Amino acid sequence: MGRESGQIRLEVLGNTTQKEVEAYLAVHRSDSGTCYSDESNAYNHVRTQKLDHRTVCHSAKEWARDDDGDGINEVHTNTIEGLWTELRNFLRRFKGVSKHYIHLYIAMFEWMHNLKKVSPKIIQALVFSRTGI
Repeated sequence: MGRESGQIRLEVLGNTTQKEVEAYLAVHRSDSGTCYSDESNAYNHVRTQKLDHRTVCHSAKEWARDDDGDGINEVHTNTIEGLWTELRNFLRRFKGVSKHYIHLYIAMFEWMHNLKKVSPKIIQALVFSRTGI
């Protein structure tokens, strides 16, 4: 999730091993900025010369941290945890989702989250895009 843009990119991974996370991030992350995560081993090699990696240690009961002393807890995972809550609530209405199609449900959630505003033009594009009218 972009902290400034609010845009999200979600993808279902088969596993969250370090190797799979590294491969995904190599393709989809920006070349610079900061990645915030917990201390899962899957994120051990996220840091690069241009990409900083800051973590919180939930096992030590740390949920947010103020590294620069300005009174604002800039190191946290609250954004992504809130996003997962939104996604879980979105999926709940379907009363079960097949793992074979979950990527489609998540793509729809991502699209709706990034859209922000539904206009008549968007509805028209959705309704008439498949009929060719």
